[in-house]
This record gives sequence, structure tokens and C-alpha cells, in this order.
Amino acid sequence: MTGVDLLTFGEALVSLRSTGPLTAGGALTPHLAGAESNVAVGLARLGHRAAFAGRVSDDELGGFLLRQLRAEGVDVTHVVRDRERPAGLMFLERRTADLTRVLYQRAGSAGSVLGVDDLRPALAAGARVLHLTGITPALSERAREAAAWAAETAARAGTLVCLDVNHRAKLWSRDAARAVLTPLAGHASVVVASADELDLVGASGADEETLAAGLLARGVSTVLVKLGGDGARAYTRDGRRHAAALPVTAVDTVGAGDAFTAGYLSGHLDGLDLAGRLRRAVTLGAFAVAGHGDWETLPRRDELSLLDSRQPGDTLR
Repeated sequence: MTGVDLLTFGEALVSLRSTGPLTAGGALTPHLAGAESNVAVGLARLGHRAAFAGRVSDDELGGFLLRQLRAEGVDVTHVVRDRERPAGLMFLERRTADLTRVLYQRAGSAGSVLGVDDLRPALAAGARVLHLTGITPALSERAREAAAWAAETAARAGTLVCLDVNHRAKLWSRDAARAVLTPLAGHASVVVASADELDLVGASGADEETLAAGLLARGVSTVLVKLGGDGARAYTRDGRRHAAALPVTAVDTVGAGDAFTAGYLSGHLDGLDLAGRLRRAVTLGAFAVAGHGDWETLPRRDELSLLDSRQPGDTLR
């Protein structure tokens, strides 16, 4: 792996999905999951050179994760196989048509002990963009140190660093997250957060505009606020811009935020202006929510216009 477009790292999970309550039993289907791997797949689908670094178990489940990543064109040269620790598991329970619950079994997993030495070769190989999330620092002290080292090292080398807050309340509290992510954001060029996450990289209780202004003053070039069905807002030194969501029938919102981030970074890599980057971001977000799975319905490059000027129930013949 040399000179990839995007490098990301974190914990790839085996996601076991149910179609009903877990307590009732029934079939579980395995899928590749993880915020960082979702972004890598999204970029690779659009033809960018994407690489994922991390640790996976040295068993059939770890092999499954690597096979899925390779099948999607993601470079896994710098993924370490861990013979001592298991794969992290995530159970997605479709409790009702409108409610999905997530259960984790990831304590002590291979991915949770990602360290600086695991990332050195990948960063040395070079990347135009380094993408990280607030999930990895929540996994362990070792992973927290690795994330901080990678962000600082990449920023010092002139690499664009993107931080998606991605707060997981089941992994750590808001106060603990804020204490770690606020300094981490100081190395980022792009910060991505939902409206209720933005204060985790700034002052608790401040409003959105104040938080965005604080990040821009610290050297962040773009602050992206994900608004779900209302689209997204972007703050730069030139002001604020809103992008409307594309109208689609939402069937599964898991992975939508990662798709949004992948679309934005793809637009950046392609040299699009801010409006173009946002348009691609909300386009990928729409593809994600309109189908089942974290990344399975994300588009190829020649499919980016599929949702333009369509009517509900359209069939392309």
C-alpha cells in the first residue's frame, strides 16, 4: 500500500442482524460493520484507493471481516491478525419497524487493543486523508493513545485529518468523551457531528454556531453538522451553508452518518467545491437509509445520479 487516497483505522465488527426480538430466537445473518470500515467501503465503491488498518481475530470471524473488506476493494495490507483475542460482535435487533436496538460484545476484543505500533506502517505508507472517529478512543487506553498519535502525526505531515464524533453512549459517558475528543479535534481539518454531538468537541451547553466558531478558531477548516432527514449544515470561514436531504423512503438508518462522511470525503478527493461535496454527502446518506445494511446499498460511481429526478416506485428498464 503506497499513497492511498484514504486511510482509516478502528475496530471492524461482525454484525449479527435479526429480523425480530433476539429473545424470540430466529436467524442471525453476519455482516461486516464498524464506522471506519463503512467509510472505507463507501470510498472504495466510488473508485478511491481506501485502506483500513486495525486488528482482527486470527480465526474464521477475523477471516470473514478481511474477506468482506477485500471484496469491496479496501486495502487491508496493514491489518494485524491477533491470535489471543476474539472478534468484536455487534447484534442488531429489529425490535419494531421503527426501532433498532444495538448490543455490543467487544470488551477485550482484538480491535479494542489497537496500538501505535499497529498504525506506524500504515501512516508511513502515506495517505491524502486520514479518517478517524470518536469510537476508537472509547475502546481502551491503548486505542486512545493510538488515535491521538495518528491524528497528531498525520496533521504534522500535512495530511487532511477528518474526525467524526460518532458518540456511543454504551462505550463511554459524554464527559469522558468530551475530555478526549476536544483536544483530538485540534488536529482535524474536518469535524463531523450530529447536532447533539457537537458539544463533545467544545464547551458543554454552547449553541451550535458558537461551537462551530470555536472549532474554526482552533484551525478546523470545515465543521459538518448532520441533521438526518433535514440534511446537513456546513460551517467554514466563509460562512454557513445548508444542504437538503434527498427525498427517499427510509428503511434502515444504521450507517447513514458514515455514508454521509464518505460522500463528503469523496467530493474532497475529487476537488469538488463545498456545495458539490455536500451534495455527494447527502446523496450517499440517502442511498444508505433507502436500503438495509450498514454499507451494502452504497452506490458505485456510475450510480451517483440514480436518485436524481426520480419518482417513487420507478423502475429503470
